[in-house]
Amino acid sequence: KLSRIPPTSPEAGVIRSYIDWLFELPWNKTSQDSKDLKESERILNEDHYGLEKIKQRITEHIAVMMLSDSPRGPILCFVGPPGVGKTSVAQSVARALGRKFVRASLGGLHDEAEIRGHRRTYIGAMPGKIIQGIRRAGTKNPVFLLDEIDKIGHDYRGDPAAALMEVLDPEQNRTFMDNYIEIPFDLSQVMFITTANTLQGIPEPLLDRMEILRLPGYLETEKVIIARDFLLPKAIKRNGLVNYKIEFTETALKRIIRNYTREAGVRELERKIDEILRKIAVKIAGNKTRKKKFTIDESDVDDYLGVPPYIESPIPERLVPGEALGLAWTSFGGELLRVEALLLPGKGTAKFTGMLGDVLKESVEAALSLVRSRADVLGFNPEKVLKSDIHIHFPEGAVPKDGPSAGVAIFSAVASLLAGRPLPNDIAMTGEITLTGRVLKIGGLPEKLLAARRYGIKRVVIPKLNENDLKEVKPEILSGLEIIPVSTVDEVLELVSLRK
Repeated sequence: KLSRIPPTSPEAGVIRSYIDWLFELPWNKTSQDSKDLKESERILNEDHYGLEKIKQRITEHIAVMMLSDSPRGPILCFVGPPGVGKTSVAQSVARALGRKFVRASLGGLHDEAEIRGHRRTYIGAMPGKIIQGIRRAGTKNPVFLLDEIDKIGHDYRGDPAAALMEVLDPEQNRTFMDNYIEIPFDLSQVMFITTANTLQGIPEPLLDRMEILRLPGYLETEKVIIARDFLLPKAIKRNGLVNYKIEFTETALKRIIRNYTREAGVRELERKIDEILRKIAVKIAGNKTRKKKFTIDESDVDDYLGVPPYIESPIPERLVPGEALGLAWTSFGGELLRVEALLLPGKGTAKFTGMLGDVLKESVEAALSLVRSRADVLGFNPEKVLKSDIHIHFPEGAVPKDGPSAGVAIFSAVASLLAGRPLPNDIAMTGEITLTGRVLKIGGLPEKLLAARRYGIKRVVIPKLNENDLKEVKPEILSGLEIIPVSTVDEVLELVSLRK
């Protein structure tokens, strides 16, 4: 048809572009997989500290490739807070496997044609991100990263998440049909890796197609090692200081981590190290120093970075009645959640403040009802509640809070208030409660325990139903923590000595 159409015809350009795409796609071209387990482990360890589950999963895949002629490409989903290394570890996986690496960002995607492509009848039609990525890779078996899958949108133009189901389904992606190409393309050898900060918002059918691997935040000791062994050498090279010896003391790194960053990952830590190195570079370039060696200690950090933005408010030596410490999970990692309750003269109404979501408000109401049902155990007159208003506040009011896992902490705060006895200041709690007093399972336990360690908490109350999840928590996090599993709120009252 192209030979019969004048070269100046608009249709000729469309046909020529289509033919170019057909010939440039790697229909039968694959890269040779690395089948050296030791070398793959070396590459993964060289690029990243920790992340044992991911490294183990990649090692398993290489072992399967060594034993199978046609292994199926796994579809993995790395879930974790920002800055823990989800995107960069995907690049390391490609290096370890000896495959090409391509990345497509899905954040803010609204049009399903971005995945499946536009039909050629449209002016300026193009294939979707999947076929474009395969063309860039030049092989049909790359490591394909689909970044920020939890931030896909959908509107009248279609649902990109639904379009991804065909891509990420091992039974369907052997014959993936792009609207532009209109010829089935085999994606079964592609290793798809997706990343997300949270699983909320990802459709259930899409989740079902992926193997979830969680990347929790890092301990302070781990951040120090990562900064010293991984971030600092890269930052020195990036800032042109390879001819100078620059060291950070451990106390300096801890000062930066505690007072200049608030994150589960290490992205902000990397920025702060860069900022210090840039100021050293200014001194050197401006001939203000002739030193060849720089050692940054704790006292130097404030000079380079200014006033610290984060000063963790220490836990009070003694809590007052109505105060409790909970543990919350956010997309940035675990946090200590303070709960305050106050009794005021009134008509038995309840007021809650602190930028609460609907689920958390319902948890507060459930906790209030449960406390009133335990009046005889706590030793207060139920009439007292009917003639008073209760105000429950969650400090840091500018930070949105939601979820059911603060139920035990809210119950304990109100119970402490009405019983007139304070709770211990070394104990934090997490768990959803029911109106019958049962304590239900919660999510994000590793991140919450990490937060407890960071704030110096000694004892943590968790639901008994979460006991098995402790196997997934690093031993370094558990050391120094007394974990107390409970099944009912009555066990909590016994523990904190609130029974009459």
